[in-house]
Amino acid sequence: MPPKKITRSSAKSNNTEEVDSQQNVNEESGDSRTGKRKRSAAVKLDVKKNKSDQTTKASYSYWLMKSEPETRIENGVDVKFGIDDLKVLPDQTGCWDGVRNYQARNFMRDMKVGQQAFFYHSNCKEPGIAGLMKIVKEAYVDHTQFDKKDPHYDPSSKPDNPKWSMVDVQFERMTQRFISLSELKNYHLQHKAKGGPLKDVALFTRARLSVQPLTAAEFDFVLSLENVDPV
Repeated sequence: MPPKKITRSSAKSNNTEEVDSQQNVNEESGDSRTGKRKRSAAVKLDVKKNKSDQTTKASYSYWLMKSEPETRIENGVDVKFGIDDLKVLPDQTGCWDGVRNYQARNFMRDMKVGQQAFFYHSNCKEPGIAGLMKIVKEAYVDHTQFDKKDPHYDPSSKPDNPKWSMVDVQFERMTQRFISLSELKNYHLQHKAKGGPLKDVALFTRARLSVQPLTAAEFDFVLSLENVDPV
């Protein structure tokens, strides 16, 4: 773990909690002629959606994780944490704490050891992808939610029923060049208009999330940009 408690999520994402829970429909209708019970259309639709969500979730094995590389004081604590900060930690490994968005938290809970993630610099002069890291410990309780001195203390979270999780990540390497947000947006717009792997990338379709999923096609395309000149 890092020697100090530091955030791993952008200011914008911390200020917007998007609860991703959905209300299930449990009503069933009866058939008086046969005595059998059948599912309502709402239940059938809900089951179909759940299956679709599970298929989509299973397709994600790569990630993009945002953190702030520039000094910003929050409740008297500097929440700065860039890729260079990760590199100097023991074993170049740290906990990705401070995520206070339910959907981002759920994505972290889906992560598996060995999966790769882009380290994305956010809330700074030039946002973009700076390097790669890998997941080395799967989701466990984020201790900062119980620390009253931490900027991400959550008084509504209880030790016997914690709300927030974190994972451990390890630095792998810097990207061969910095891949900026503006460059990624250009490709997103091109692919959205003409087709391509970045047409639905979460960086622009779910922009507020500090932890985002990537398909293999999205990850491979972004990684390939290392070897081409910026657009």
